Order: sequence, then C-alpha cells, then structure tokens
Amino acid sequence: MPDSNPSELYPGHDDAARGRLKVFLGYSSGVGKSFRMFDEARRRKERGQDVIVGALQSHVPPEIEPMLQSFEVVPTIDIHGVPVIDVAAILRRRPQVCVVDGLAYDNPWSGKTHRWQDVEELLKHGINVVASVNLQHIDDQRAAVEKLTGIRVTETIPREFLNTADEIMVVDAPTEGAPPELAQLREMALFLAADVIDVGLQRYLRAHDLEPASRTHERFLVCLTARANTERMIASARQSAARFHCDVVAVYVRSAKASPDDEKNMEAKLSEAREAGVRVDVLESPDPVESIVEYARSHGITQIFVGHSMKNDWGSRLWGTPVSRLIRAANGIDVRVFPH
Repeated sequence: MPDSNPSELYPGHDDAARGRLKVFLGYSSGVGKSFRMFDEARRRKERGQDVIVGALQSHVPPEIEPMLQSFEVVPTIDIHGVPVIDVAAILRRRPQVCVVDGLAYDNPWSGKTHRWQDVEELLKHGINVVASVNLQHIDDQRAAVEKLTGIRVTETIPREFLNTADEIMVVDAPTEGAPPELAQLREMALFLAADVIDVGLQRYLRAHDLEPASRTHERFLVCLTARANTERMIASARQSAARFHCDVVAVYVRSAKASPDDEKNMEAKLSEAREAGVRVDVLESPDPVESIVEYARSHGITQIFVGHSMKNDWGSRLWGTPVSRLIRAANGIDVRVFPH
C-alpha cells in the first residue's frame, strides 16, 4: 500500500463497525503517559475485555514491567532493527483492545510506511486501540515544540489522524517550579486536546444530521506574515474574543522563498504573538491559502484575521490576490481583512 493521504482514509469513520481510538498525549518525556495507558489497559482487562499489547517502546520503564506480566504481548516484527507491528497476527487473534505504546514510528518497508497506518488498519477491522504519543510527534506541533526545547524529531503522525480519536487524554504533571517551557508545552497540549474534542463533536453532529442551534464555540485565527500588522490584528482578535469568551490562535506558513530579512522579521513577530499569550503554530506548505483553510477547518475556526497588501499588479488582476483566494476557499468561515 503506498503512503496514504490521511484525509482520504476516514470517509467511513462513523461506521459502527470501526474500532475506537483512545490516545494518551504527553507534552514532555517522563510525564507518565505510558504508565497511565497501561493502567487503563489493566482496568479494561479486569472488567473482562480481551486486551493484548501490539507494540512497546524500545525502553520499557521499570514501573511498567510488572504490569506487562498480566498481558498477552504479540511480538513485533524486527525489520532492519525497527520494531514493526505484526498487523496480520493481531487481526488473526482479533482482540477487543490493542495497546500501542508509541504511535509515531516509521516502518522501513514498502507496505504501510507509518505505524499510524497500521493502527488505522486495526481500527478498520473493528479492533479498539489505546495508544500513546508525545506532543512533538504531532506533525503540526513539531516546529513549535522544537523552538521551545531544541529537540528535533523526524517521525510524526498527521493531525488529521489524531483528529479521528474518539478520546484523548492529556497526561498532566506538576509545572510548579518547572522551567517555563514546560508550562507552555502543557498549554499547547491542552489546546490540542480541546481541538480534537471539538472536531469529534462536529463529526458526531454531521453523522447524526444534527445542527447546533448556534456555533458551539467561537475560535479566531490570526494569519501572521512578514509584512502584516501583527500587533493590530492580534489586538483586534483578542478584543473580539473577549466578548465571546473564546480562543485566539495564530499560524505562520513558512515559505521556501522567504528572504533572510523576512525570516528574521517573522521570528520577531512570532515572539511578539507568543508574548501576547497567543498560541502560534508554524506550518510548512507550498500553498499558504490551502494550508490556512485546511488548518482552519480542522481546528474549528470561525473567523480568520488576515493582512492584505494594497499593491495592485498584473498578477493580482489576472489570478486574484491570495486574500481573495482565501475568502473564496474559506466558504462558511468569516474573514476579516487588515490592509497594510
């Protein structure tokens, strides 16, 4: 099976035959997400559910080893030193619940190239999955976490796949006395979990032909660019958000064509936004408009704040400005334009 586009995998997500996915999300190594996950598995087994372990981390924490003795573990397949889930063996075994400790692994073979695709296969066959993942391994969180921690990872899971989770639990840890970066990571994880829950609510409403009497939750998105008046847009978004008691988030779509001066300017603007208490996500895409609209829809955005150049050149006349494209593509989402 070729590497799949995750947005194409879930047309039947509301099918009753599909397994349920519960994710334990950690925002830093050592917060105890694996312990909490296996404790959940233990309780399920005590309630009479048929629980097996489909994958373990390369290093099993000492506090988990005694718990593992009560579980049946389906051995992974070793391929070039990388443990790969034995999907065929698990499907033959057909447990009610499969535990996967570590969602973000790549498979060194030409079948399903990512572990999340293996998990998707189990879910499609009606097997419930309980899994763990760290914040830095979510593709649209990686850059922001790297900025805070200096730790770079290469293996991630798509945000679209995480959004299919039926339950998500942030594994918390005391932040009192901890470095300020830990508190920021915790806030990012809580925001992420809230987004996943909101997407699940919208999915449920659509599946049952239900429409909320009003928008369930307003959420504003500020689009950051090197030339936009970031301070003005954030101030306006936060003023409006105060009336609705809602969230403000911001995104910056990094461009390979950006000049060093633009990148330096953007770093200052990103810091400015974070200092204002706004969560900032950095995206990588050759098409900023498509990326912003996809982000807005997956995060339940109800209003987009965007800067607009007053320049009127021939390219804009022929093809339309990026802002005009954004307004057309964001059908159903309000767009507020700030000229610069």
